[in-house]
Amino acid sequence: MSKPQLVVTSLEGHHATNMPETHSRLQRGASWKRQRIVVVLPTAEMMPTAVTMALWNLAFPPNNGVVKIAAIGDEVGEAYSRAIESVLNTPQLSDWEYLLCVEHDNLAPGDGVIKLVERMEAHPEFSAIQGLYFTKGAGGCAQIWGSPQQDPVLNYRPQPPDPNGGLIETYGVAQGFTLFRLAMFKDTRLKRPWFRTLNGKDGQGLGTQDLVLWNDARQYGYRCAVDCGVKVGHIDFTGDYGPKGMVW
Repeated sequence: MSKPQLVVTSLEGHHATNMPETHSRLQRGASWKRQRIVVVLPTAEMMPTAVTMALWNLAFPPNNGVVKIAAIGDEVGEAYSRAIESVLNTPQLSDWEYLLCVEHDNLAPGDGVIKLVERMEAHPEFSAIQGLYFTKGAGGCAQIWGSPQQDPVLNYRPQPPDPNGGLIETYGVAQGFTLFRLAMFKDTRLKRPWFRTLNGKDGQGLGTQDLVLWNDARQYGYRCAVDCGVKVGHIDFTGDYGPKGMVW
């Protein structure tokens, strides 16, 4: 039998009775501002069910626009570049605030977008912030490519993550789960297409499409970082780096 008690109903509610904390939380998230997001997903015609479920579960800033674009069948660099070009040429989208890049083998946490937006609002010096994920395989490294704080000479040596979930500035970010300021791609100084995979056959060296962008963008003052508090899985659906279906 429950213990007798007197119940007095609070009419204010939890958030209103904790106004200093509530005000601080809302200021950090800046959900009262426009935070419209275009999502670009380069993919083959099929992708793992686990990734689909993760994408379904992503939460976005409340009462803001979200448009999702699947770029099917292109090489990944071409897919990103063509999709972004299309967005910039669409008046209804070209002035939106953010571009979210996701990929068909990354498992993002449900609150990942909200956390990246919060970081971007708190750090206007960064034009892109990536969630933390690792390359596939037993010896996988964190995709944190170089450290401007520790080495002023541009390089993409992988750095260790912050075990406390902090923000780490880096020379270049990958695109498995990365939030960009869309306005960055309106800068006519940046080479187009923005994302190009260099295979060494054209005299321009070797490079993945993401780091090719940052090699160019940093010349014009663009900066990026990795949020080690947004932990993203990297699924090996085909078993090329270990057991099939392993999430690295």
